[in-house]
Amino acid sequence: MTFNENQNTMPLLGDKFPEVDVQTTHGTLKLPQDYKGKWFVLFSHPGDFTPVCTTEFVSFAQKADKFKELNTELIGLSVDQVFSHIKWVEWINENFDVEIPFPVIADEMGELSKMLGMLHPNKGTNTVRAVFVVDDKGVLRLMKYYPQEIGRNIEEILRSIKALQTHEKNQVALPENWPNNETLGDKVIIPPASTEQEAKERKKQAEAGELEYKDWWFCYKNL
Repeated sequence: MTFNENQNTMPLLGDKFPEVDVQTTHGTLKLPQDYKGKWFVLFSHPGDFTPVCTTEFVSFAQKADKFKELNTELIGLSVDQVFSHIKWVEWINENFDVEIPFPVIADEMGELSKMLGMLHPNKGTNTVRAVFVVDDKGVLRLMKYYPQEIGRNIEEILRSIKALQTHEKNQVALPENWPNNETLGDKVIIPPASTEQEAKERKKQAEAGELEYKDWWFCYKNL
């Protein structure tokens, strides 16, 4: 897909993240090149010095080490100017005793926000609360859009990255709320059989104790 920076586009899962230079509180960054070999979470917020966004930044900062354990970096973004970001980060540190360890993009002209569909006309001129998870190959793997009125669940973003990386490593699917699914617990789902022979083999595998079996299309196992 080719991104048009003059339009408010909506990216698709599996697209390459657009190559852009951005100004941040940590200096200029080249995305996604500067994060080659790492996953990253780009998350936008409607505005600096707003209470919901502040609670989100505090939570992201407090959980930053958990993201690093998953080889994942954090990047914030809004259309505020960089000096506003810097002052707000200082304010958070002074008032919550929390240091913001990640860069915050100052997308003043809204160029990246337009590329990623973060400006919704019926929600004003500020960015909505968007989350983009990009893998270590620069590919968009997950997107979430929230209204300005509600804050995000940072633990759910962590859970989603763990699930994506587990899929990548083991080529399995993950059930609802994995690894705490009420039916399967932390077990993982084997992709459905694609041939009649494979469907028959699944039942034999279950009888041999190699997997658990509800039907040929619903098989699961421990990792």
